[in-house]
Amino acid sequence: MTHSILVTGGAGYIGSHMVKLLLRQGHQVTVFDNFSTGHRDVLQGADLVEGDLKNAADAARAFAGRQIDAVMHFAASCYVGESVQDPAKYYNNNVVGTLNLLGAMRTAQVQRLVFSSTCSTYGDPVSLPMNEDHPQRPVNPYGMSKLVSERAMADFGRDYGLRTVALRYFNASGCDPDGELGERHVPETHLIPLVLLEALRLRAGGRPEETRLQVFGDDFGTPDGTCVRDYVHIVDLCAAHLLAMQRLVQGNASGFEAFNLGTGNGCSVKDVIDTCRRVTGQDIQYRITARRAGDPARLVASAGRAHAELGWAPQFDALSDIVETAWRWFSRQPMPANP
Repeated sequence: MTHSILVTGGAGYIGSHMVKLLLRQGHQVTVFDNFSTGHRDVLQGADLVEGDLKNAADAARAFAGRQIDAVMHFAASCYVGESVQDPAKYYNNNVVGTLNLLGAMRTAQVQRLVFSSTCSTYGDPVSLPMNEDHPQRPVNPYGMSKLVSERAMADFGRDYGLRTVALRYFNASGCDPDGELGERHVPETHLIPLVLLEALRLRAGGRPEETRLQVFGDDFGTPDGTCVRDYVHIVDLCAAHLLAMQRLVQGNASGFEAFNLGTGNGCSVKDVIDTCRRVTGQDIQYRITARRAGDPARLVASAGRAHAELGWAPQFDALSDIVETAWRWFSRQPMPANP
């Protein structure tokens, strides 16, 4: 059965991959985006409503004249460091925007929502791997803005009948295996793209000793001293969203539910760099710099609940597979200036 799906932030990294999957499944897709960070060339023929969720009237326009069956909500600011420097931006974009979306959904009587959440709602780990019952104590405004949004969804579920499945990602990574869609953040802060951008610089003739790649700390309590993270492929994230939507449509979810999305495999920063060296064939070097404030040594997911209740299992559970899909896209991009 096909459905009419509103995808907020559908021109962004995760949203665009989701739109591609939904269209391939035969669903009718409406993208809502303000293009502050999204890209117009990834819409893939989906219906478009251009607007900003911080404007309640824009949020209402997304539903006007449409019979929307479910919403997938990706629109958000997502840089931890930036959120510390500019918390107002994050509370406006992520909390005010979400409340406007929930209000528009309530008016339009749309009661199914899949929410792009984050492991940043947990804060520093008190146990590993982290499951959904881990205490939620965010240590930055980004994580807090997502947690406040989750709490609002739970309240809307209790009082207004909204049904939400929140998916708490660990490290979203990789690119469309077909090489059509990729990861384009400005500025780029994610590790795998940064390492691959360095590989592009080298391929264009740059010298390894002039590396621009930084590793923030090598004195953590991990096997090689660098931070350990759980990398989950973008295609697997999108598959989980599809399963969550099916759960909502089939009436198997009530109120608010949350699921972690991760592989359960921890990979260090040096693991990522070594893997990128092998995949790209480039002599990628790096510079050790000071730790970033608030970086936990390890963040690794327990995704057993998603396996058991959604039937989700990641296809790309090897770091090399994730990096290969990312390199397939990055290697087709223009060479960086001033190599």
